[in-house]
Amino acid sequence: MVEFFADSLVNGFLQSSMMGKFIVMVQLSASIVMVGIIIGKVKQLAHVGRLTRRVSRDVMMGRDVLEYYLARHPSSHTAIENIYQGTCERLFKLLSPASRSTLAHGEGVQSAALTRNEVELVKSHCEHILEEEELKIEYGMGAIATIVALAPMLGLLGTVWGVLDAFADMGAAGSATIATMAPAISSALVTTVVGLLIAIPGVCAFNRLQATVRGLSADMEGFADDLVGRVALEFQS
Repeated sequence: MVEFFADSLVNGFLQSSMMGKFIVMVQLSASIVMVGIIIGKVKQLAHVGRLTRRVSRDVMMGRDVLEYYLARHPSSHTAIENIYQGTCERLFKLLSPASRSTLAHGEGVQSAALTRNEVELVKSHCEHILEEEELKIEYGMGAIATIVALAPMLGLLGTVWGVLDAFADMGAAGSATIATMAPAISSALVTTVVGLLIAIPGVCAFNRLQATVRGLSADMEGFADDLVGRVALEFQS
């Protein structure tokens, strides 16, 4: 049955007009791009998810909020580390030189203090980095959604165009029979079938990726809230 279906598509494509063939080629090209983006997003989100759990655990198990930062762990430049590193850099710059020296020597945060306004400044900076990182992990999702939406629309355009050509040929011939009309209608429907074959798995992949992105965003937001809370608890005078 699969071979029959494939043969029908191939025969319909070969019998279609230049416009129909052009639309199918555009659809197939877009599908290749979509698959590439999906594979890249799956790898990216899996990597980000692993590092989010690891860094969250390491930071929250530290003696104080700056221990992980002062240890100068190698940065992987992922979302969770960017949030943490950026927040800690802003916090460290707001401390007095004496407080920075005390922390650098591992003597704790007893003498380090920030005002309420300075803590709010750290919080705002953390939220700004969080928003930037959320945009980064969402990058590419718009392209998938666009291809999923346009593939069946292009298919519909190709089908309508093919039907118009079929009726134009019928009018020029002055008569029509099933034997002459059926191949033209069949080839006109190929673009719609191709569009649906691209859109259906594309929608499933997009929804799955979107759920993963939402989960990672929630984890990052929770980490940012905990981070700012620890800053306020340990540094606010």
